[in-house]
Amino acid sequence: MLGPVILAASRSDRIRRLISAAPVTRQVVDRFIPGATVDEIVPVVRELTDRGLELTMDVVGEDITTPEQAAAARDAYLELVDRLKQLELGTRAELSVKLSMFGQALPGGHELALANVRPVVEAAAAIGTTVTLDAEDHTTLDSMFAIHEELRKDFPQTGCVIQAYLFRTEADARRLAGNGSRVRLVKGAYKEPAGVAHQSKHEIDKAYVRILKVLMEGEGYPMIGSHDPRLISIAQELAHRAGRKLDEYEFQMLYGIRGDEHLRLAAEGHRMRVYTAYGTDWYGYFMRRLAEKPANLRFFARSLVTTG
Repeated sequence: MLGPVILAASRSDRIRRLISAAPVTRQVVDRFIPGATVDEIVPVVRELTDRGLELTMDVVGEDITTPEQAAAARDAYLELVDRLKQLELGTRAELSVKLSMFGQALPGGHELALANVRPVVEAAAAIGTTVTLDAEDHTTLDSMFAIHEELRKDFPQTGCVIQAYLFRTEADARRLAGNGSRVRLVKGAYKEPAGVAHQSKHEIDKAYVRILKVLMEGEGYPMIGSHDPRLISIAQELAHRAGRKLDEYEFQMLYGIRGDEHLRLAAEGHRMRVYTAYGTDWYGYFMRRLAEKPANLRFFARSLVTTG
C-alpha cells in the first residue's frame, strides 16, 4: 500500500525539500490549497458560497515548535474570522483547527492549546459560526477530546472529528452522539500502528459504516467526511432509516476533489460543506491528501511527467 509510504515521507525533511523545490509542485498544490493568504482565499469563498456550498476553513500548518508560533496561528484564525465577518459569511463558513497548530505538542501543551483556541471559538461564535477540532494521530486524542469537552461548556456547538480506522472510535462515537453534538466522521489520514487501528481498506470501510450508524441513530449532528460514492449512498440510506431531515446532517468533502459531486449533493438539497485549506505551510496537508487516495498520487505523478 502506498499510503503508509507517503505518510512516512511526509515526515522526511529531505523529501520535503525535494518536493517543495520541484517546479510543478506549486501548480499541483493549488488544486488542494487555493491560496496562501486571506486575501487570496476570499474569491474562492465567494465562488463556493455563490454556488450553494458551505465551507469549513483550515489555516494549514502543524510544525509548531515555539509558543510564539502557536500564538501566530491563533492570530491567523482571528484574522480569518474578521474577514468572514466583513464578508457577512459567518453563517456559511465554519473553521477547522488542529490543536497541534495551537501548541499542543509543546511543554504544557494541553493548557497552551486550550488558551489559544478559546479566543478563536469565542470570535467564531460572535459572527454566528463555530469551530471543529480536527483529529490528529492517536496520541493526541485524549487531549483533544478533553479540550472539546471544556469548550462545549460555553460553546456547545463546538464540533470534533473522529477517525473510523481507530479501534477506539466506535466507543467515542457513542459517547459523543448526544443532543447538540457536532461530529465529523472521517476514515483517518495518519500512519497508525496495527495495535490501535485497522490497516485494510475493507476493515476501515466496515468500521466507518458501523460508526456512522451510531451517529445517525444518536441525537447529535453527524458530518459525513468522505468522497467514497458507496459510503455517501450508505449515509443517505442510514439518514433515511433514522428519520433525519436534510438539515439534520451534512456531507463534507475536500476542496479540489470531486467538485461535481459537491454540486450534485447541494442541488439535491443536502448541506454540502467544502473543507478549504489555505496558507504557506502546506506540505503535511498536501502529503496526506496524496496518501488518502491513489488517484491524487497519480494526478501528481502525471503532472511531474508532463511538466518535467
